[in-house]
Amino acid sequence: MFLLSSLPALLCMLIASSSETKISEEALKTCSAITCAIPGRDGRDGPKGEKGEPGQGLRGLQGPPGKMGPPGNTGAPGTPGLKGSKGDRGYSSAVEIKLANLETEMRKLKSELDHTKKLQAFSLGKASGKKFYVTNGERMPFSKVKALCAELQGTVATPKNAEENKAIQDVASSTAFLGITDEVTEGQFMYVTGGRLTYSNWKRNEPNNHDSAEDCVTILEDGLWNDISCSASFLAVCEFPA
Repeated sequence: MFLLSSLPALLCMLIASSSETKISEEALKTCSAITCAIPGRDGRDGPKGEKGEPGQGLRGLQGPPGKMGPPGNTGAPGTPGLKGSKGDRGYSSAVEIKLANLETEMRKLKSELDHTKKLQAFSLGKASGKKFYVTNGERMPFSKVKALCAELQGTVATPKNAEENKAIQDVASSTAFLGITDEVTEGQFMYVTGGRLTYSNWKRNEPNNHDSAEDCVTILEDGLWNDISCSASFLAVCEFPA
């Protein structure tokens, strides 16, 4: 009798202790007919649920920043920006002074070179005392003779004694202008460098101011002087300190 009454319970225990035996329908029915207190096997973990809403409490303090990551690759160059405005000129007084001195020296050298070249155009001149007379053999109006001699840092040949007059006569191969005029006051001949005549060698009946248009003076091939129009062209003879 006892064995019959405890049979269902024993049967439930056997079913529970077996981890590999399938529970049959009949066994389950038998177990349900009695009070079976034996726990079943653990089930498998279910899928992870969705993230819940943040809590209502106070948030914790922000944690420290993480380590800096490795630098990224260099990107492509951007488009060029707009050209900026011109900057202020740099200032260097020492450089500017040197440059100014060099420019002055270059101008001086150029002037001296030009002067030398033009002097070379003249034939070998002749000295008399402390004066030196040269000519380039060209014929031109008196105004151009003055300009030419001044450009060469000289003056139109002006004899102030018989010796200088002979030196000019020897240099000139034909009639040449002298640095003497009466352009300022008619009949009063003066040196173009200033001052009245201290020596003269006029040809007979000269000066006569023919046609009231003879304000310049020439030296003829024989060394005598004649008044003549300043617009006529005669040989240029220049005078320099010897």
